[in-house]
Amino acid sequence: MLAIVFAAAFAAFVVSAFSGGGAGLLLLPLLALVVPVSSVAATLSIGSTISSVSRIGFFRRHIRWDVVRWFLPTAFPGAWLGAWLLFLVDLAWLQLIMGLYMVANLKLVLRPTVPLPGDIPSKPRSLLAVGLAVGFVSGLTGAVGLLFNRFYLQHGLAKEEVVATRAANEIALHVLKLGLYSTYGLLNTRAVGAGVLVGVAAVCAAWVSRGLLKQVNESTFRLTGYLAMVACGLFMVGKATVELLDRRSIDVTASVGRCR
Repeated sequence: MLAIVFAAAFAAFVVSAFSGGGAGLLLLPLLALVVPVSSVAATLSIGSTISSVSRIGFFRRHIRWDVVRWFLPTAFPGAWLGAWLLFLVDLAWLQLIMGLYMVANLKLVLRPTVPLPGDIPSKPRSLLAVGLAVGFVSGLTGAVGLLFNRFYLQHGLAKEEVVATRAANEIALHVLKLGLYSTYGLLNTRAVGAGVLVGVAAVCAAWVSRGLLKQVNESTFRLTGYLAMVACGLFMVGKATVELLDRRSIDVTASVGRCR
């Protein structure tokens, strides 16, 4: 099973490099089979922390610090709130909502109106709002990936800037979340082991992606990013719907049994 996790993580992080993110969301269902559901977010945070370190190492010259400095101040309290609510929020309903949001980006695949890369000034208000939302959802799920891909792409960042700036934004966030997860007792030996395995696969994927990314033009990178959002959204909607229907079926069966 560990070999499958490593191979899946490697493939997910390679795809992530060409779609602007999403490895964590792609790995959520698989990791739920390896570690307790409550520890999946912590496992992803460990792997994503290692991944972010490697991507910063490979792409550090492309970090857009004007985005980072407005993103992090609200991302931290958002992550704390998300981690605190982890036991109170129904993750199936959250996945359904997230999936529907990503599927809505189909219109940008059919009629792309994404600005070309360039030195687009940061908008503090929007960056603060996005930082809060990213932190909150990341605290709940351990990964946001493609959910906020649209923000990075429409901000006019070049493909290397998307990879580097996302890593710079997320590394401090992941470290904070790991501290919170540890405080709440969500870190255990299995979660740490699986997280490190995912992280090693992510480092290998980052090394491979560094060369391959140069072969992809900007328009293809953006189109791939939106397609990945839609595909991942459909997957999440389907998975959440099946889980919610299964619950309803169990509830109905239990109700009938009590009536008898």
